[in-house]
Amino acid sequence: MNRKIGLALIAGALGTLTACDSEPEATAPERIRAIKPYYVSEPAGGEVRRLSGTITAANTSALSFAVPGKVATVRVTQGARVKAGQVLATLDTKRFDLNVSAEKSQLASAQANYADKKAELDRQRQLFKKGWVAKAAIDRAVAAFDAAAGDLNLARSRVGSVEKDRADTVLRAPFDGVIANRDVEPFEEVASGKALFLINSEAALEADLSVPDNIVSRISIGTPVTVKVSTIAGCGCAGRITEIGTASGTANAVPVKVALLEKRPGLLPGMSAEISVTLAGGKKAGGFLVPLTAIVPGDETAQGYVFKFDTKTKMVRRVPVRGGEGVTDNFVAVADGVGAGDVLAAAGVSFLRDGQRVKLLGQ
Repeated sequence: MNRKIGLALIAGALGTLTACDSEPEATAPERIRAIKPYYVSEPAGGEVRRLSGTITAANTSALSFAVPGKVATVRVTQGARVKAGQVLATLDTKRFDLNVSAEKSQLASAQANYADKKAELDRQRQLFKKGWVAKAAIDRAVAAFDAAAGDLNLARSRVGSVEKDRADTVLRAPFDGVIANRDVEPFEEVASGKALFLINSEAALEADLSVPDNIVSRISIGTPVTVKVSTIAGCGCAGRITEIGTASGTANAVPVKVALLEKRPGLLPGMSAEISVTLAGGKKAGGFLVPLTAIVPGDETAQGYVFKFDTKTKMVRRVPVRGGEGVTDNFVAVADGVGAGDVLAAAGVSFLRDGQRVKLLGQ
């Protein structure tokens, strides 16, 4: 009996061990490595000029009421984000409502007079056909009808005008954007055309700069540039020249406008920027400068590799690159494989793999 009990205990213990062995092991959470980022922006070679500029909204508008009046409501504050068509402010409408009522009354009177004159003209024509009236009576009826028609058209026009004035008591945002400035308060009397709001579009940004007139002939529409804003990580933003002034102004400089091809979070109109532009007619640029620590030694397939960070997937991709000419202060020229605005892993690249999830150092 004791032997049977012992075997049963051993069998139970083995079953317990088997059950434990069959349980799945807990999977360790994925360790997300932090990488030191390098933002590609500096051209390699070429004659590069660095100029000061200011970030501006590509679309900006000063908003005002088209009619004078007393402000009834102000519905947004400075810095507020607004949508196209959103109401920003309204005027007191009492005066405008009275004007609309008065003109509609005049319109009703003009419509009644027009109907009477038309009926009279029709009656005179019928009588003339039967020989009851002379041609002069027809002429008088036609003149009266034409005058009534003119009065009716004028009344309709006046109603349209006061209704438009009534609609203009509501000030709306013309596009999606940010209220950069607000200069109005409720119950304030405002004149037509007085700028009350300044709205900047969020859809696209530009940079305004002044280029010395002795080098402006060496740039052209479409010339690529790099825009750096010291307070915004990753800008290093690519841009292209879209406008070049035709006259030299203050300090013998020509106004130039640059369109930013990308927008970094936190980048706002009014920020100071440094714009780097490679001038035509000099030594040909050889790609972009990349720190040596970002380069992975090559193989039979490529001269070298870098790990490029994808801001959407939060992964790094192993990208082949081709070297350019020269090494300067631990930076190497990369002719192919990287472009302005790319974010590269700047250190520890030997520990990275293609498709690995990472985060930027400090985030």
